[in-house]
Amino acid sequence: MTASLPWRSAALIVNTHSRRGAAMFDEARGRLRAAGIPLALEVAERRPQHMRMRVEQALREGADLIIVGGGDGSISGVIGALRDKDCAFAPLPLGTANSFARTLGVGVDLDHAVDAIVGGRTQWVDLAELDGHMFANSAAMGLSPIIGDTIPHQLKRYLGRLGYLVWAIWTMARFRPFRLQIDCDGTERNCWATEVRLLNGRYAGGVELSEDAELDSGEVVVQVVSGRSRMRLAIDWLRRIVGLAANDLAVFELEGQRVTIAARPPQKVSIDGEVLTRTPFTLTVHRHAVRVVVPAADRQPD
Repeated sequence: MTASLPWRSAALIVNTHSRRGAAMFDEARGRLRAAGIPLALEVAERRPQHMRMRVEQALREGADLIIVGGGDGSISGVIGALRDKDCAFAPLPLGTANSFARTLGVGVDLDHAVDAIVGGRTQWVDLAELDGHMFANSAAMGLSPIIGDTIPHQLKRYLGRLGYLVWAIWTMARFRPFRLQIDCDGTERNCWATEVRLLNGRYAGGVELSEDAELDSGEVVVQVVSGRSRMRLAIDWLRRIVGLAANDLAVFELEGQRVTIAARPPQKVSIDGEVLTRTPFTLTVHRHAVRVVVPAADRQPD
């Protein structure tokens, strides 16, 4: 280990069920070893439901750096275990969208992720809690959870983001809007809606959705696509995918530390792409809950 590295004992835990995890595990391990990262635990986990158990094992064994390879769902499923722990967290972007890695400035490249671990810095980020589920990046209700819950695994695995787009077009034809009731730190809204996005980070689905969402602000951004028009929802997503500012007055945002949402009919809720609960729910924010590895200020990815 080089003298500049602060890590005494690191754990590498990769979800090899993720899109690139199986193919990239050996490469990731080799690059981390070559960079001098002291890997005391190396796990290629094929069962995503066991990822958190592996992280908890690493914490018990004294790891001061936990490196998790996989997609946003893998990260969301384990990051709550590090809440208020004296241990840093580093993502390896091996999934489809890698939204959390994008928000951190790590990007989607394995080399950039390793560079951040070797020569970057750490910062505290918030965690949001929704019905007992912790997440660092985003949650959603409406069309997005339906897509994530029903997309064929092979379509997602081999086509990646293109597969999501194809399935979104297929799913939208059968999707129905819902009646939304929301209370965000005492501000109440009642309206028809086609999608609600709860953003702790700027990205979701690999797309930048809000410039205002910050991982350490102490608040989440609640972004609502209101109305009953599925075409309006499609246009909103298209504009954001190509990087144009949203200009539809039917899309509004609220910011708060505590958000209560109900819907008629009840809606599925996805957390970083994994459908985990349904409405109604209450979301709260835990300020500065986890320390994460980010690139040095002068070494942002391209």
